[in-house]
Amino acid sequence: MAAKPIRVLIVDDSASVRQTLTQILSHDPDIEVMAAASDPYVAARRIMDETPDVITLDVEMPHMDGITFLKKLMAQHPVPVVMCSSLTTDGSETLMQALEAGAVDIIVKPKIAAADALAESAVTICDVVKAAAKARPRPGGARKPARASAPCAEPAPKLTADAMLPPARRPAGAMAKTTEIVACIGASTGGTEALKDFLMALPANAPGIVIVQHMPEKFTAAFAKRLDGLCEVSVKEAEDGDPVLRGHVLIAPGGRHTLLERRGARYHVSVREGPLVSRHRPSVDVLFRSAARAAGPNAVGVIMTGMGDDGARGMLEMKQAGAFTIAQDEASCVVFGMPKEAINLGGVDRIVGLDDIAHQVLWAQARS
Repeated sequence: MAAKPIRVLIVDDSASVRQTLTQILSHDPDIEVMAAASDPYVAARRIMDETPDVITLDVEMPHMDGITFLKKLMAQHPVPVVMCSSLTTDGSETLMQALEAGAVDIIVKPKIAAADALAESAVTICDVVKAAAKARPRPGGARKPARASAPCAEPAPKLTADAMLPPARRPAGAMAKTTEIVACIGASTGGTEALKDFLMALPANAPGIVIVQHMPEKFTAAFAKRLDGLCEVSVKEAEDGDPVLRGHVLIAPGGRHTLLERRGARYHVSVREGPLVSRHRPSVDVLFRSAARAAGPNAVGVIMTGMGDDGARGMLEMKQAGAFTIAQDEASCVVFGMPKEAINLGGVDRIVGLDDIAHQVLWAQARS
């Protein structure tokens, strides 16, 4: 028996955006556009008749802005919401507020472009909507995660159960384990809030961290800035050549791949153009595979909430290269997709709840 299509309600005051989104989403056999509304009041009346599986929601609209509507929706009738925004730096801070208020993801408003760019945009939009349909909507509101200030207990025994780089080999000689640990993190749907909780739990002397969070370009800079104001560690959007230093976190910029590289005893990042890898750019697989090659047993890999399999193969290569690998557990994930795929491939050493990930990373740092 065929699965029911995902029913989507589009809320946007632009008729052209409503039409383009309808065309893109309707082209996917797993998605059905339930209706399109020009403002939140029209949408509210439509929701009273039928509850959609996913709502795509504009930010700036007449009568009521998208953030206000989102907050009312999360308080009264939680539904997975994907914010739909223009690709502007000015609006990115507002989008961060939307994610904190309960939106599960962000898409960029589609616009007329070259065929390849439009097709790529359509892939991303459909993937985000499908991920949102599997998400468990959670009302907004920041919580204060416990500070991970001491190494955790010995980890449990290891489980037995094509990117831009070739498969990694176990490092040797100059690549042998040193005292410096670098952590590479991958996340997607639900990852913005999960990463905030994880980073807020770290002390200022945490190991150097590189993160790939699936997010459109321009929004990653605002995301990094927001985290920098909340955490003891320093957080910034990665730039080509940035060093990976203790107490510092680099967020991969949207729209480009970020790789870990090593020069002597120091690590730095390389930010590159390139095609979609595992349906994403930046791709977790690209980061993880580069970490396997550059850091080997000096690396810690963490895969967090998100749909799909990006990062699963790269995490397996990290483990094979001697890295310590961690997956977020199903109970604490908004979408248990990426961690599940990594676990199924046998690439995960430890499966833990979100609140314990910081402890695991610090344990790896303490034992090095």
